[in-house]
Amino acid sequence: MRLSPPKQGTWVLAFLAGLLGLLAHQTPIPILSGYSFWLVAFGFVLLVLATLLRGL
Repeated sequence: MRLSPPKQGTWVLAFLAGLLGLLAHQTPIPILSGYSFWLVAFGFVLLVLATLLRGL
């Protein structure tokens, strides 16, 4: 299996999703607090997929 680095835009999107999830878990953000786990999970899954799939 050949791994490839994620593109910069994909990395930034995953980083922001994870960061927002962590912030929403620590501080009450009305819209995001209920989705904090899913934001972090989305960030990790996006990074894994971007590493496994070419061009993402």
